[in-house]
Amino acid sequence: MSGASPAVLLLAAVVLGGTLRAPGGSPQPDLDNRKHMELKMDQSLLLIHNELPGTDLIIYWKSERCYQCLFQFLVNISHGRKPGKPAFASVSVSTQHGSILQINNTLEEREVCRLEYKFGEFGNYSLLVKHTHNGINEIACDLVVNKNPVDSNLPVSVAFLVGLVLIIAISFLRFLLSLEDFKYWVSKAINSQETDHLINSDLGSPSGADPLTGDPQPEAQCASASGHRLRCLDTFRGIALVLMVFVNYGGGRYWYFKHSSWNGLTVADLVFPWFVFIMGSSVFLSMTSVLQRGCSKFKLLGKIAWRSFLLICIGIVIVNPNYCLGPLSWDKVRIPGVLQRLGVTYFVVAVLELLFAKPIPENCVLERSCPSLRDITSSWSQWLLILLLEGIWLGLTFLLPVPGCPTGYLGPGGIGDLGKYANCTGGAARYIDHLLLGSDHLYQHPSSTVLYHTEVPYDPEGILGTINSIVMAFLGVQAGKILLCYKGQTKDILIRFTAWCCVLCHEECLKKL
Repeated sequence: MSGASPAVLLLAAVVLGGTLRAPGGSPQPDLDNRKHMELKMDQSLLLIHNELPGTDLIIYWKSERCYQCLFQFLVNISHGRKPGKPAFASVSVSTQHGSILQINNTLEEREVCRLEYKFGEFGNYSLLVKHTHNGINEIACDLVVNKNPVDSNLPVSVAFLVGLVLIIAISFLRFLLSLEDFKYWVSKAINSQETDHLINSDLGSPSGADPLTGDPQPEAQCASASGHRLRCLDTFRGIALVLMVFVNYGGGRYWYFKHSSWNGLTVADLVFPWFVFIMGSSVFLSMTSVLQRGCSKFKLLGKIAWRSFLLICIGIVIVNPNYCLGPLSWDKVRIPGVLQRLGVTYFVVAVLELLFAKPIPENCVLERSCPSLRDITSSWSQWLLILLLEGIWLGLTFLLPVPGCPTGYLGPGGIGDLGKYANCTGGAARYIDHLLLGSDHLYQHPSSTVLYHTEVPYDPEGILGTINSIVMAFLGVQAGKILLCYKGQTKDILIRFTAWCCVLCHEECLKKL
């Protein structure tokens, strides 16, 4: 991780720096008599020209990212008052995703034409709505680029390449240091310089050696013993931490460094499941070490409960920042949250491991040999409980009747699904939170609000979703068991990791069917 951290931090610096230098939307010289607006990030300027005589137009818009969404009003354009001088309107259009524009005749509310296009950031475009040369009843919508957009992804690309070069350079240096000839050459060069320095400066014997005998001192021979760390887990945790900090500080305001509105997956969406997975692996490794030292299970249970309680309490304080404005009112306190879910997940997984854990045989750890499928058969009782929990999640999600919503609905509500289920955001998950916690104690501004225009509270860290977090954490426990049971057997570890990937991918494909 020491090699990767500078690269990731440099990525953050370059992206943020490149974002601050992005140009704004300046007026074009040939558009002095037209409306202009100052563009913000992820916006472009669209000038819509109505060249249809005696026809008023109304423009609707929706994002390609918005699944089965209703069109939203964008702007009205009246017809030109004088022949040869078309009416126009200027609007800002989002450039995060592709856009779909629908132009309707105001009088008949009939669709004149439709256009799908991915606008570029800070670009300047003109949409010409006019009759074709073939006849007066045929209408064309032509898009003209007045000013080319900027490449807003260039800072990310540069930062990625710089980070990749640094990682390759560090890996190559480590490879050189692993070669005996190279280490001998470096050691010889260093020792030669140190000897010359000592002779010339008349300082006596080298540091770390006895000034009389020249023998190494005990302090130089022995370093303080440190506990064994699983470097791959520490590296994974470090990457997740750096990514979390970068995302929480805006992520350069790139859309893929923000949480997805509903469907899809962005970089920001990876941080939480990564932490849950890492937590599961850490729980197993630490619990195994503590139990092997003969610690009391009762005391461990108390520590687990106390740590979970602290996580939940700290989480409630963090997600309710209005305490700075006065005393917290229980009527509006948000109860679910990231730390709250981590606390509950940690408690369940740690208690399962505490109650049902079986000691790893000595021959697995010391002799690096372990019976086939030992990592699964040793925890069959835990797997039964995990499968039971997942069955409960499936049953509640797809079979629980929700008033006013179709059974098994998983959509965002709002303007999605053609606006049929506007207040059904999250389906059974939101309904359970509403019944047990109350809508006032849920997140009031979910990410689906921006794209899908949802109006009901929905908490992404709700009660029902905690079951899936427990399953993800237990997959981390399973990964820890594989690493410990087959320690030093890289081939066996990779085979089992690959098998688990295939099983989980197959399960995900079945869900989509």
